[in-house]
Amino acid sequence: MLMNVEEAHRAHTRREWLGRTASLLSGACLAWKLPSYALPAPAASVAVARCKTYEPAQLLQALGTMFDQLGGLGRLVQGKTVAMKINLTGPPSYRLGYLPLEFTHYTHPAVIAAVAHLMSKAGAKRIRLLESPWSSADPVEECILQADWEPRDILGAAPNVEFENTNFLGRAKKYSRLSVPTGGLMFPAFDLNHSYEDCDVFVSLAKMKEHGTTGVTLSMKNCFGITPATIYGTGAGVDEPSILPKGGRDMIHRGYRQPSRSAPGEKDPNSPREDGYRVPRVVVDLVSARPIHLAIVEGIKTMTGAEGPWIARKSLGVASPGVMVAGTNPVSTDAVCMALMGFNPMAERGTMPFEHCDSTLRLAEDVGLGTRNLRRIEVVGTPIKDAVFNFAANRKQQKT
Repeated sequence: MLMNVEEAHRAHTRREWLGRTASLLSGACLAWKLPSYALPAPAASVAVARCKTYEPAQLLQALGTMFDQLGGLGRLVQGKTVAMKINLTGPPSYRLGYLPLEFTHYTHPAVIAAVAHLMSKAGAKRIRLLESPWSSADPVEECILQADWEPRDILGAAPNVEFENTNFLGRAKKYSRLSVPTGGLMFPAFDLNHSYEDCDVFVSLAKMKEHGTTGVTLSMKNCFGITPATIYGTGAGVDEPSILPKGGRDMIHRGYRQPSRSAPGEKDPNSPREDGYRVPRVVVDLVSARPIHLAIVEGIKTMTGAEGPWIARKSLGVASPGVMVAGTNPVSTDAVCMALMGFNPMAERGTMPFEHCDSTLRLAEDVGLGTRNLRRIEVVGTPIKDAVFNFAANRKQQKT
């Protein structure tokens, strides 16, 4: 029986959680390193599939097989409302050369459509595709059109699919406050668009990429984008959320100001302002507050060197790992993804790919969200050794 994140939370007593939280905060203030704990973080199976094309038939077959290997989608989504956070990071005007956005840093629309189709087929009553597009209040469909996609290709994948821009209040009358069960490393709670609360199942559908701030961006880092810019953006209101989103999330990156006073502020405004310290902790707090029930990472085609073409690096390049990954525990899923990228998921700060940041996986493991230890993770489907694509080597090759 697989243990999901919410079950993992319930497995610990309140006293254990308080004790671990106190230790975490103490360790963070003293050395930015976290102690090891006797209680092992939960482990769950992770499915890996080779898939070198976005052709629908092959996508459906690969995804369907992975979901079956994890116990089937039906037991997770049947009769339920599913919220799926996709990855459309960066304005559509930013491209790597003349390549389509979905070949480099956006979740491919064919993958989004295939997952939605399979969820509907498994009995999901409502499928909501969520994103907070680059400080925009435009409908997600408009952002998709700007990316040269056809929204109907996704909306037509199932009879019960819809989009919502979660960058602002949207269709609700108020924001939903989601608390961090452990008390939080950086924030005790977040005010989010209602869609992240009004769902039975939450799915993170991410792109397999490196990241300039967090080393890698996978299923957990994908959730950084659930924060509305009206509260956590550069132009957020001081006392209340702004009506429309303004600016990016530099506030969270560098901590030069607090969110709107209507939302919970940082636990310690005197903590380090360096983004390699802050962002990994905010990601862990977000995933704790809004647990991921199913993590899916698409790495058929992607880019190396950074999370998007707006990052000024000579080593930016394109890659075709030809792989997809899925799991019910985001920490374990991201650990397998790191191994498939040629990185060690047990790496610490100062070691590739975490040369300038703390490991989000380490932080998540230490608060009990899941294990990053490959020895404790059952990998089903394609073995890791048969699907590794070395991102660092590809970077060096592109640079030369």
